[in-house]
Amino acid sequence: MADTACIYGDSVAKGVILDNIKNKYTLLKDSFVNRLQSGFEIAVTNYSKFGCTVSKGLELLKKHLSSVSKYDYIVLEFGGNDCDFDWAEVAKDPAVPHLCKTPLEEFERSYTEMIRTIRTNGGHPVLLSLPPIDAQRYFDWISQGLDAGRILQFLGDKEHIYRWHEMYNMAVCRIAQTENVPLIDITTRFLEMVNYQSCICDDGIHPNEKGHAIIAKAIEDFIAEQEENNVVHIHAASKTLACG
Repeated sequence: MADTACIYGDSVAKGVILDNIKNKYTLLKDSFVNRLQSGFEIAVTNYSKFGCTVSKGLELLKKHLSSVSKYDYIVLEFGGNDCDFDWAEVAKDPAVPHLCKTPLEEFERSYTEMIRTIRTNGGHPVLLSLPPIDAQRYFDWISQGLDAGRILQFLGDKEHIYRWHEMYNMAVCRIAQTENVPLIDITTRFLEMVNYQSCICDDGIHPNEKGHAIIAKAIEDFIAEQEENNVVHIHAASKTLACG
C-alpha cells in the first residue's frame, strides 16, 4: 500500500461538484481523494485546481520538483478542461475555426513531458482515465445565456461533445501505454453501468458523490492489485533463493 501520494489534476480531482440547491460549485466532503485518505490512511497532497489544464499542471509540478521523490505515487488527472472551448466565442461566430484550450497534439506533448519530468526527478506517475460526460446536460449547461442554436451549429450534433471528450480520454490511454505508465481505468466503471448519468452532476461533466465513490473503488482495487503483485514477487524471490 502506498503511504504517501500526491495528485495533480483539475476540478474532478479537487472534489468539486455542482450544488443543485445553491446552483453553484462546492467541494464534496466525501470526494474520492478524501475517501482514500480515510479508508486507506494514505497521506495525500492534493495540488489539483479548478479549471486546471495539463500545461498549468506542468507549471505547478515544476514548482514542486524537490518533493517529487518523497511520494510513493504521483497521480495525474487531466483532459476535461483541455478539450473545452470558449463557448461564448463559439456562440458569437460558429462558422470560424475555434481551438479548444489545449489542442490534442499539445495535450499529448505536455502530458508526456509531465510524466518524464516526474520520472527524471525520482517519482512514480500514475494516470487516471476520464469519467464520461453526459452530452445533453453538458450542452444545456454551456449554452446557458448563449445562443444554443449557434453552438449546435458549431458542434454539428450534441453527441459531438461526448466524442470530443472521449478523444482526449483515448489520448490519455495512449500516453500511458507509450510511456509505460500505470493507468487506473475509471471510465469503464461508469460505462458498464446501466445509467452512468446518475453518477454525474447536472452540469453533465462533474462526477457527483456517487461518481466519486466509483472512482475511489477503482483506485482501491488498483492499490489492492499492487499489494497482491508485490506479495507474489516476494514469494517468487523467496523460492528462487531457496532453490539456489
